[in-house]
Amino acid sequence: MLIKITNLNKTYLTGELQTPVLSDINIEIDNGEFVSIMGPSGSGKSTLMHILGFLDRPTSGHYFFDGKDVSGLVDDELALLRNEKVGFVFQAFNLLPRTTVLENVKLPLLYAEGKIDTEERSKEVLESVGLSHRLKYFTNQISGGEKQRVAIARALVNHPSVIFADEPTGNLDSKSGVQIMAILQKLNQEGKTIILVTHETYTSEHAKRIIRIRDGRIESDEPVLNRRFASEDELLK
Repeated sequence: MLIKITNLNKTYLTGELQTPVLSDINIEIDNGEFVSIMGPSGSGKSTLMHILGFLDRPTSGHYFFDGKDVSGLVDDELALLRNEKVGFVFQAFNLLPRTTVLENVKLPLLYAEGKIDTEERSKEVLESVGLSHRLKYFTNQISGGEKQRVAIARALVNHPSVIFADEPTGNLDSKSGVQIMAILQKLNQEGKTIILVTHETYTSEHAKRIIRIRDGRIESDEPVLNRRFASEDELLK
């Protein structure tokens, strides 16, 4: 079991105003799963992802990651876990614009412990997403789909236990979106755990399982019966 959430709640405080965002969340996710967390805007899905990815902490309840209760860890401990165990892919790419593709991917390795050939590792993951020919390009010189592939490569470079993809196709055209989903499916086939956050039914159906959340509560948690598969032909075009 990679992730186990029990009776998790999240409430934001603004002065004396309490705003509940997540209520009584219970989830289990095994290693190697491809799970989509789906819900409308304001449903709490992004807050849940931030907690799962060690960017936020619950108000109450427990979060077990790889068997360890991480609910009460201090910020430095969460930051270490985040750097070593988690990779993020965001809708807005979050790349440095005046830095090369290769340098963007190398950034997480600046904090890696032990000896690692950062150049070789970065080139390896860029090749895996079909961007070996873009190493020296600046990120403001490449397309949106290529930017998202750079973001995926950066998320992979530290060998994380899980990849969180938050609306990864939201800023892309249909063709580029298919390419990104093809890459995520391929990574999952290779054994990587993928947790996808989206409000789009079409995108969520590329996962193996969909957790639907509404008004901060889990509405359903079911396997995808008619799963969509991105064509291999689309993978690295």
